[in-house]
Amino acid sequence: MKENSFVSADDIRAAFSAAMSLMYREEVPAYGTLMELVAKVNADTLAADATLKERLEATDTLERISEERHGAIRLGTPAELSVMRRVFAVMGMYPVGYYDLSTAGVPVHSTAFRPVGEAALKRNPFRVFTSLMRLDLIADEMLRTEADAILEERRIFTPGAIELTEKAERGGGLDKADAERFVVEVLETFRWHDRANVSAEMYERLHDAHRLIADVVSFKGPHINHLTPRTLDIDQVQALMPEYGIAPKAVVEGPPTRNCPILLRQTSFKALEEAVSFRDADGGWKPGSHTARFGEIEQRGIALTPKGRALYDRLLDESRKIVRPSADGSNAREYGAALANAFDAFPDSWTEIRQAGLGYFSYSLTEKGRQTKLPGRRGLDSLIADGLVQYDPIVYEDFLPVSAAGIFQSNLGDGGQQEFVASPNQKRFEADLGAAVLNEFDHYAGIEKASIESCLKVLTAAVAAE
Repeated sequence: MKENSFVSADDIRAAFSAAMSLMYREEVPAYGTLMELVAKVNADTLAADATLKERLEATDTLERISEERHGAIRLGTPAELSVMRRVFAVMGMYPVGYYDLSTAGVPVHSTAFRPVGEAALKRNPFRVFTSLMRLDLIADEMLRTEADAILEERRIFTPGAIELTEKAERGGGLDKADAERFVVEVLETFRWHDRANVSAEMYERLHDAHRLIADVVSFKGPHINHLTPRTLDIDQVQALMPEYGIAPKAVVEGPPTRNCPILLRQTSFKALEEAVSFRDADGGWKPGSHTARFGEIEQRGIALTPKGRALYDRLLDESRKIVRPSADGSNAREYGAALANAFDAFPDSWTEIRQAGLGYFSYSLTEKGRQTKLPGRRGLDSLIADGLVQYDPIVYEDFLPVSAAGIFQSNLGDGGQQEFVASPNQKRFEADLGAAVLNEFDHYAGIEKASIESCLKVLTAAVAAE
């Protein structure tokens, strides 16, 4: 087969993202309501801020706001993680970053599968935060053994999904018919199943160890537990959710409200209590319930440099030493005040953030710059001062461990929080994954560097060509 007959990985990813969104909207009607709310807030925000709309249009990122969403899944075994990596690779999604959530009482470690090139992100920025359960963090040795045996028996991928993944790996891609079938087959992995793999008694034992463990071990597959639309004003979404019949979690995770958004802010509605059936001793089914799937919303800001991230982590830690947000939201106001006070130390203008080397920016020529010919290269600050080069923040495409854990914990119920000894193990995770995770800082630095070089090349090329 000729290579040019293959469907691009970007197109497969876009088709899969659309199919996932449609399936989740059918499974969780509240998700459709959430999408309507976010669309309204985004439209209102753009109408009220002409400059924001202009910069989004100029940087070719306005269209992706409506498409932007991420999903999250929880896997049970290293084998599942390894195959998932191969499946996502067919869609042009690669593991970026390592996250240890054990520090926040969640027995998983994770990565984010996502597109990594600027063109791929603009085509479709779909990402999936993927966690691998850590049975080694569960104290009950007998329960660990039983849970491991249950997981070893299940098969979360259809034969068709495996066949088409292998075909793509052998041939370098999939044709139109195979790509369409691939989307259908892989979607089955993420579908909700209301019949558990275990008895009600086993479910309760797993649930008592940790609610997330029960969610992973008890079912046929890693149902998508949320999809996340991107908003331009998360505070407004949080305020309006009750008007749409949605109860938001008490605290928006991440940094406080700012003029210049940084990293990632997230909120959600609580997990739904859903009817499920458990196996009984007679081979029949016993009715019960399970909570797992919820609605999440995110607002993304600028990607921070290692220096900026260190400052962010320090300020967040300072605020949590004063007030740590409780799962029931009883101290939400006090936590918000402590967070805002701590982050007064973080510059809140793009100029200050850039000059302090705290964030990554994409540079482009102004209209004046496009009409200017320079006899040689000059410093970037000089070009900016002379109005030849402008800069826009590079969007943070990744996640925050504390925020992810906060969302998880808010959906485990007020009594769901447990303590585990911090035990990051990136080497073990990468061995299970079958590949090294990519470093997000290198990715953002590469985009920034390429944009600077592009500006300098154009500014001096006209003279060099004469």
